[in-house]
Amino acid sequence: MGTQGMGETRARAAEEARSRFVERFAAQLVEAGMTRMPARIFAALLASDSGALTSAELGKQLQVSPAAVSGAVRYLTQQHMVAREREPGTRRDLFRVHENQWYEALTNRDSILKRWEDALREGVTSLGPGTPAGRRIAETLAFFEFVQTELSEMMDRWREHRKTLDL
Repeated sequence: MGTQGMGETRARAAEEARSRFVERFAAQLVEAGMTRMPARIFAALLASDSGALTSAELGKQLQVSPAAVSGAVRYLTQQHMVAREREPGTRRDLFRVHENQWYEALTNRDSILKRWEDALREGVTSLGPGTPAGRRIAETLAFFEFVQTELSEMMDRWREHRKTLDL
């Protein structure tokens, strides 16, 4: 086999390995509650060398329609897991995984938790803290307040730890 043939064989093997990772990791995300197509798109972006792909590249790699890609990236951008950019020199959109996507996703959850806490506080007040429902809602509120504090402290520790990583 010539040098070119060996290079093609290696490239094909790398692409197959990438595809296996994408499907395996996407399955884990689906098991955790994410819908299938956003999970596949996110895994494909994460596994790309650049961390960014066009809609056409995503469709070709995952063998899905442009509509499927569009709906999935809309969801991922709303969840702050992916950013939409313009591909330089073209009119095509480029979808990029945030450099620190897990931090971004968890930070976004922070504002959601605050809104839930506000609603739960209102529920305790309106149903009465001495009622069974009020006590159950108060416990739920206490849990989310605890998670909020822990999440904030954990993210501070992560920022410090990230500085020590050699990536």
